[in-house]
Parts: sequence; structure tokens; C-alpha cells
Amino acid sequence: MIKMAYSAGAVGATAASIHTSSYRVKFRRKEFLDLVEIARPKIIYQVKRIFFFAYDGFVMYTFDCQEKDFLHQDILRAIEFSNTQWAES
Repeated sequence: MIKMAYSAGAVGATAASIHTSSYRVKFRRKEFLDLVEIARPKIIYQVKRIFFFAYDGFVMYTFDCQEKDFLHQDILRAIEFSNTQWAES
């Protein structure tokens, strides 16, 4: 009985992580900056030319901004931006 509950929980967690991590929304510069004002993220992530943050269950991103556009947020530089599911190698 415990094993069944664990299995059902694991399946549910996997389904939830696939659903929430697969949606990305791309914006032009002005619209992205407008959304930053609405969402007020503390951190904007950057990988090369892409800036992004999570909001309302989605990843919001743009290629059209520069660091100077974000005066009130910290920018955290990352090394990869991907929509593929994570797997340990």
C-alpha cells in the first residue's frame, strides 16, 4: 500500500514538472519591460543575449534588452537556457 502511494506521487510530480517547465513566452523589448514593471521580479536571469524570469507559471523572455534596461533588478548570469526536461547523466 505504501509503495502504491509513492508511485502515484512520483508520477504526479513528474507530470507537474513537465507541464510547468514547458511554456515560454517571447516578448519584444517594450512589452518585456512593461511586464517587468507588472511582475516586479527581484532577479532577471541572463544567458548570452537572452533575458528571462518566471511569472504566472511561465518563463518570460526576450532577446531585445540590454543590462542597462534593468535598473531595479539584479541580473544573474547563467550558462544555459533550455526547455528540455532535466535528466542526470
